[in-house]
Amino acid sequence: MSEPTPRVCDTLAEVRTRNPLVHSITNLVAMDLSANVLLAVGASPVMAHAREEIDEVVAAANALVINIGTLDAGWVDSMEQAAAKASELGTPWVLDPVGVGATRYRNEVAARLTAQQPTVIRGNGSEIVALANAASAGATRGVDSSIDSAEALDAARDLAQASQAIVAVTGSVDYITDGSRVIAVANG
Repeated sequence: MSEPTPRVCDTLAEVRTRNPLVHSITNLVAMDLSANVLLAVGASPVMAHAREEIDEVVAAANALVINIGTLDAGWVDSMEQAAAKASELGTPWVLDPVGVGATRYRNEVAARLTAQQPTVIRGNGSEIVALANAASAGATRGVDSSIDSAEALDAARDLAQASQAIVAVTGSVDYITDGSRVIAVANG
């Protein structure tokens, strides 16, 4: 496994210079924190989930983040519309399948979003294993992981190969894989 390179600092400086607009459809619990983290690294957040403006916001954005922590039919429609538009435009986007494996509905939504070809999929060990294995409802409990990130590494590789996405597994050690290469980040 490879260690991160010193280019991380250069990448952060580039983000600050470019000031990308990041469209986030994220859960209510994390919305404020997500916006503040984006501001802290030099990006400009927009937290838009109304279907009526999704296409315009995605077209203006440099990136899209979809976090499925807060699901309802209207938000799911917006998420799917945003993912389709981002894929159509070639806009990079991140899928955070919060709580996938907990319910059938959450599994179905995560599977449909994964089919829209996210650039990156990030989740804890339980979420990555559930998404990779199309787990049945009840495979996870809420958002807490019962599977260590290292234990989820094979599932992460499989998911990366199947989805053509970069997969990040969070835990005490974070792992990032494209399906063949793996980088470990040990600041958990």
